[in-house]
Amino acid sequence: MKGNLVIGQSGGPTAVINASLAGVISEAKKHGNIDGIYGMRFGIEGFLEGKLIDLRAESESTLKLLKDTPSSALGSCRMKLANEQLPAVLEMLKRFNIRYFFYIGGDDSQNTTHRVVEYCKAQGYELHGIGIPKTVDNDLYGTDHTPGYGSAARYVALSTQQGGRLAYDMRRVDPVLVYQAVGRDAGWLAAAAALARQEEIDPPHLIYVPERPLTKERLISDIEKCYERFGLVSIVVGEGIVWTDGSPVSGTQVFDKFGNPEFGAGGGASAAMVIKNLACDHLNVRGEFQIVESLQMAGMDRVSIVDRDEAFMAGEEAVRLAASGKTGLMVAFERDPGPKYVCKVSAVPLTRVNEGKQRMPDKYLDDENSYVTPEFLDYLRPLVGPDLPQMARLAFTPVK
Repeated sequence: MKGNLVIGQSGGPTAVINASLAGVISEAKKHGNIDGIYGMRFGIEGFLEGKLIDLRAESESTLKLLKDTPSSALGSCRMKLANEQLPAVLEMLKRFNIRYFFYIGGDDSQNTTHRVVEYCKAQGYELHGIGIPKTVDNDLYGTDHTPGYGSAARYVALSTQQGGRLAYDMRRVDPVLVYQAVGRDAGWLAAAAALARQEEIDPPHLIYVPERPLTKERLISDIEKCYERFGLVSIVVGEGIVWTDGSPVSGTQVFDKFGNPEFGAGGGASAAMVIKNLACDHLNVRGEFQIVESLQMAGMDRVSIVDRDEAFMAGEEAVRLAASGKTGLMVAFERDPGPKYVCKVSAVPLTRVNEGKQRMPDKYLDDENSYVTPEFLDYLRPLVGPDLPQMARLAFTPVK
C-alpha cells in the first residue's frame, strides 16, 4: 500500500537506538510505496500533539552521523497510552495518510505498537505496524538479545574493571566497593561485570541479580569469605534486586505510570547504598558505592560495533517486513548454535513480547558462588566485542 511512514522512540536511551532509526530511514528510501518519512517528536506523546518532523529533509551527512550518535535523536517519552487516546492516534494516522508505523523501545513500547495496530484493524484502517526492540536490560521475550544491551554491557564491564583496579589498590582505605547496574527485573547487565575479572582476585567477587532473592545472612556470609580471602570485597548489583520476601533491597516505594518501581533519587535509597552500608557495618570498614545511571545507557565511547550494526539491521528489517505487508510483529534476533557467533534477524508476534520478562536462565547463574557461569560469558562475549584491555600487574618483588 502506498502511504507515509512514521517512526518514534520511547523509554530510556541506548548507545545504538539511533542506529535503528538510521536503518529505518535508509531502507525506507528504497521502497517506492513509501512516500513521506516522518519522525515523532517525543514518541507517541508528541505524536498525539501533532509534532512530526520530515526525516527526508535531513542531510545525508546528518544521517551518516546518526548511526554513531547515542541517546534518542527524535526525543523520547514514557507515556502509557490510554484506551481513550486510541481514536486520536487513528485520527493522526488518517490526517497524514500514515500506513507504516514503527516504534523503537522495550516491552511497554512494543505493547503500544500492538494496541495501535489492533485498534486500527478493528476500525478498518490498514496499517502496517512493526516494533523495533531496544533495551539495555536485555529482558524482552522472543529474541536472543536486544539492541542496546551489548554496548551497555561493555560499559559496565569496563567500569567494573577500572573501578575494580581502584578498589584493589585502595583496599587499605576503602575495602568495600559496590557498583550498581541498571536492571529492574533481570540481571543481564549486572552479570556483564564478570567480563572484568581476569584473575581470581580481580573484581567483581560477587554479583547479585533480581532473579535470585537475597538474604542478609547470605550477604554477610559472602562478604566475610571475600574479605578474608582477598582483603577487599567488590560487589555488583542489579538495581532491582530483592529480599526473599519480595521487597526491593533499595527500599523504594515509588512507582511510575507503568507500575514499575523507581530506584535511586526518584524513589528513595539505592540497592548499592544499602548493600554497601550492610557490608561496611558488618566488617567495620569504610567503603563506597557507584551508580552511573543513564551514562551506561548512552556511552558512545564504549559502543559495541556488533551492537550498533545489529541495531541498524533491526531498523532495515522492520521496513522490509512492513513493506511486504506484514504487521503486528517485532524484529528479533536468532543465534545459530555452535562456538562461532552467527546471528540473523527474524520476527515474532508482538503478543509474544508481552508475555513477561526474559530473565536470566538458571544455566547462567552460579548460585554457590553468587556469580555467573562460564556459559553466560560465552553468550555475552560476542555481543560486547573485543576483549577488555589488559592492565599491568606489578610483581611486588621485595627489596632485600
